[in-house]
Amino acid sequence: MKRKFKLEDLDCANCAAKMEEAIKKIEGVNDASVSFLAQKMTIDAQDDKFDGIMEEVVKACAKVEPDCKILM
Repeated sequence: MKRKFKLEDLDCANCAAKMEEAIKKIEGVNDASVSFLAQKMTIDAQDDKFDGIMEEVVKACAKVEPDCKILM
């Protein structure tokens, strides 16, 4: 399943790259992209585990950029 999310308060391109790298390491994630310019994130992950994977994504993003919000 591939879904797109808007991001709020993502401060820099370096943070976006770190978030993308952390998300790609989560088990069940096929691919991910985080765009600083567009303030958007795309996640491609296993359908049956998507909600659990998103919980891990939120945690991973909070470690890199605590102020950034993922709007679902």
